[in-house]
Amino acid sequence: MAEEKVGFFKRLVKGLAKTRDSIVSGIDSIFSGYSSIDDDFYEEIEEILVMGDIGINTTTKIISHLKERVEEEHIKDPAECKQLLIESIKKQMDVGDTAYEFEKRKSVILVIGVNGVGKTTSVGKLAGLLKDQGKKVVLAAADTFRAAAGEQLTEWAHRAGVDIIGGQNGADPASVVYDAVAAAKARNADVLICDTAGRLHNKKNLMDELHKIYRILEKEYPEAYLETLVVLDGTTGQNALQQARQFSEVANVTGIILTKLDGTAKGGIAVAIQSELEIPVKYIGVGESINDLQKFNSEQFVNALFNIPEKN
Repeated sequence: MAEEKVGFFKRLVKGLAKTRDSIVSGIDSIFSGYSSIDDDFYEEIEEILVMGDIGINTTTKIISHLKERVEEEHIKDPAECKQLLIESIKKQMDVGDTAYEFEKRKSVILVIGVNGVGKTTSVGKLAGLLKDQGKKVVLAAADTFRAAAGEQLTEWAHRAGVDIIGGQNGADPASVVYDAVAAAKARNADVLICDTAGRLHNKKNLMDELHKIYRILEKEYPEAYLETLVVLDGTTGQNALQQARQFSEVANVTGIILTKLDGTAKGGIAVAIQSELEIPVKYIGVGESINDLQKFNSEQFVNALFNIPEKN
């Protein structure tokens, strides 16, 4: 397991290379290029963070926190600000101890997201991750409107070694969830993961569909803890933030799965989502294999972003 963790950290460092090039190299040149801490110094840091898709609101919070620390600690040398900046970014991203409450209880995880973000793939990887923790997992193929979604999820269920309940193409997603709840109860599953549709271009339909699913879960499976995760494509930057905002308007979103962080220059969006929407990033994906989805760790993420070696 430790070997796998180190392997993931290395992949994360590699995956954040473009983001690091756009943020860290610029920040390093500011720290070494300024002889005093003044408004221009802060403005340059601000510009680089915004360009790195950390976003204006989050950047303002980070700079404000940095200024407070500089004043409190009477720092005069710009080079000494780097560690403070790193700590400030980590502070904006901490998910807290309750983020994975669903792991400790019998639970249902609803996974939503638009086509193309890696939603069905993430469901399969998450199933594998939970199975590796010794949990009995059942999948519900409730994204019945996307051609081949059911086949794709069946393939992932085989890879992860978990059961899957499906329906016909175009079937009512809520009816698939109903059947999956019955199966999860009969098989005494620890976790039921539902792959659901995410057609944001028609929010009314999406809202109606999700409300039907929520009603079935409340009625048929009230003892299960409910988690709703939105899958976002890390390469889309501010667009991913906008999607998270829109999904949170139609569902009680409790967390984010951020995919495709391998090779994007927009990895800073992870900081923005957490800080601006107060929705924690709970999992990140850095590749295609079943082990390339891992729990989000703010310390590890920022260390990878700044290429700080992990402590043994």
